[in-house]
Amino acid sequence: MATKYTKETYLYWYELMQLIRQFELMAEEKYKMEGKIRGFFHAYVGQEAIAAGCMTATKPDDAFITAYRDHGLAIAKGVSVNSCMAELYGKATGCAKGKGGSMHFFGKDVKFFGGHGIVGAQIGTGAGIAFAEQYKGTDNVCLTFFGDGAARQGILHETFNMAMTWKLPVIFICENNHYAMGTSVQRTSNIIDIYKLADAYEMPADTIDGMSAEAVHEGVSRAVKRAREGDGPTLLEIKTYRYKGHSISDPQKYRTKEEVEEYKQKDPIQALLSTIYDNKFATEDEIRAINERVDAAVTESVKFAEESPWPDDSEVLKDIYVDQNYPFITD
Repeated sequence: MATKYTKETYLYWYELMQLIRQFELMAEEKYKMEGKIRGFFHAYVGQEAIAAGCMTATKPDDAFITAYRDHGLAIAKGVSVNSCMAELYGKATGCAKGKGGSMHFFGKDVKFFGGHGIVGAQIGTGAGIAFAEQYKGTDNVCLTFFGDGAARQGILHETFNMAMTWKLPVIFICENNHYAMGTSVQRTSNIIDIYKLADAYEMPADTIDGMSAEAVHEGVSRAVKRAREGDGPTLLEIKTYRYKGHSISDPQKYRTKEEVEEYKQKDPIQALLSTIYDNKFATEDEIRAINERVDAAVTESVKFAEESPWPDDSEVLKDIYVDQNYPFITD
């Protein structure tokens, strides 16, 4: 099957998606089997194509902000797997100094602005980041991710109204994995096609296959181009599926094993690998080498986390308030 994308793009997507998948599986093992990780934990397994496609559709100076299912997007944006695993362990070397845990990954240097535990809160913050870029006169955009559950929050409508009024360079991405915690989309609203929520604001919108890195790349690229040209925001409903529960303690009684197995037949990593082999972009030995590189990085992240120190007691009240001088404010 011919493809419009290069060998390098496919191998980049494959390695990134494998890194996210193996990181999540290793972290789950350290949580369930060894008790090394505690607290909340929301895995990104099954949704990796979204992170991969978004990365090739954007540039490094573009910002990402998301909800609490944040590990995959953080790793994609460039937060190191060492600091991510250390954060899960609650160690001082974590990406949030061990203070945020699973739901609050951050990477200021790579413009990854969280990891937010309050459902829907990041929607307004993402528009604020986009406003800052517009105000500074850059052509940077902000990709603002949220789940299908957050699509029912009031802040979404307030933010959509403001973003369209000011033509902010923000792409709103609903990662629709069909279940808000344990409640299906069909049970929360008579509007089950979430992209249609944009109609009330005359905002461009689209629905995308989230199990395909190619489809995500194409849809996000169109929205990013529109935002960079000053034409404002887009709502993208990216339909995906999480193979794990809402959180690590979720018994998943709200969906059948048959449904999960059906979606596993659409595994985005396996689909991508098939395209790679069909186009002879890599041999089995070359793919094995990528897998070994990924496994080594994940293994190293565990070693790094386990050998890292716990935060010092003196850190407990730090990073709560910011003391800042504002030279543009005069008496």
